[in-house]
Amino acid sequence: MAELRYPRVLIKLSGEALAGAAGFGFDFETIDRLAEEVVSVIQLGATVGLVIGGGNIVRGTILSKMGLDRVTADYMGMLGTVINALAVQDVLERKGIDTRVMTAIRMEELAEPYIRRRALRHFEKGRSVIFAAGTGNPYFSTDTAAVLRAIQIKADLIIKATSVDGVYSADPRRDPNATLYEEISYRDVMLEELKVMDQTAVTLCKENELPLIVLNIHRPGAIARAVRGEREGTLVQ
Repeated sequence: MAELRYPRVLIKLSGEALAGAAGFGFDFETIDRLAEEVVSVIQLGATVGLVIGGGNIVRGTILSKMGLDRVTADYMGMLGTVINALAVQDVLERKGIDTRVMTAIRMEELAEPYIRRRALRHFEKGRSVIFAAGTGNPYFSTDTAAVLRAIQIKADLIIKATSVDGVYSADPRRDPNATLYEEISYRDVMLEELKVMDQTAVTLCKENELPLIVLNIHRPGAIARAVRGEREGTLVQ
């Protein structure tokens, strides 16, 4: 078994990542490939928790701008994350990974309610856990939910798996002169207003001294390298 720098990790995956090039719904070829990345980390001996966004199905913030009540829109977004969690659970289990979905909103016919001690027990038994329905409260992003769950399960690291190679000084798709940071502090992320995570999530990470790695999920083996402690993406701490 490889030496792991971070034995317990929480991976935050965007809903859009599940949609592949289509940008909406599911691309099962893409989901299968993403699941393989998670499997490779579990096979190293790491304990893995997952939080998946719901942007491939519904984005509460966009719906609220279109005139829908914000609270209603956010609950719709939370339900989108549950649909994604069930899809990823199915793919992981077909690869032989024992997986549980735990939801912040009770829906026992589909998944277990989130109970911290039960989640920790699943990890003790060698299972992976997908945390769905955000925090269960409107006005909080899935980034904030991911950080909250990472703190609660005593994760050594939170990995934000994105479609870019890490944290840049500006949006690399708009600014060709944007520079990639190898390492940056949470303080500088807040001062420079870099779009790593929303401010609530960044503040939670900073206050709880939880390191974050932002990396490109589309680079094969990126998550496994990060968990082993090799240089990958941007380390924020």
